[in-house]
This record gives sequence, C-alpha cells and structure tokens, in this order.
Amino acid sequence: QVQLQESGPGLVKPSQTLSLTCTISGGSITTNSYYWSWIRQPPGKGLEWIGYIAFSGNTYYSPSLKSRTSISRDTSKNQFTLQLSSVTPEDTAVYYCASGGSLLSACNAWGQGTLVTVSS
Repeated sequence: QVQLQESGPGLVKPSQTLSLTCTISGGSITTNSYYWSWIRQPPGKGLEWIGYIAFSGNTYYSPSLKSRTSISRDTSKNQFTLQLSSVTPEDTAVYYCASGGSLLSACNAWGQGTLVTVSS
C-alpha cells in the first residue's frame, strides 16, 4: 500500500519560491500508470489540484498555476517535488501530495498534508 509524506518549510516569504517534497513508501514513482499529484486547500476553501508528474516523467499543471509551477522527481530517492514561485499570501494552504489516477477524483492515496503560510 502506497504511503506518502510531505516535507518542507511551513513559512515562506512573499515573492519567494515554495518548495515541498513528497516521499513515497510502499510503491515506486515509476510504477506504470501511476500519477503523482500535488493538491492544496486554502483556509475555508475547497481542494485545488496543482498538477502531476506521471510514471513516465511527463508533467501537467493547472492552467491557473502553470506559469509558477514546476514538479520534478528523484527516482533514486523515490520522491517528487513541488516548486511554486513568486508566492503571495493567497498561496497559503494545506498542501497534499497524492497518487493514483490523473484526476483529483482518482487519487486513492494521500499524504497527511502540510500547512504552508506565506507571510513576511
């Protein structure tokens, strides 16, 4: 059973780059047909899908965040990383990594989430 754990700073200053890592256990980031996603939930709001990196290494991002988002992977460490540049307080959210299908509704394994606050 795949288990996911997010890690990274809990506080980021405005205009800086938010960087989070998801460590995978119980599975491989190169498993065929698996997609590895980042999702966030701002305070008091619903879930927002950010993007994914596929088993093949291909990436796809939400159009609204595409210009500021990069998702990469380290197959030797079985990890994938989110970088979100030029952050503002509106990027404050609980950030989750998840795996499964390519759609939010198809994610069947989730990390516990980590709160990232953007503030000076």
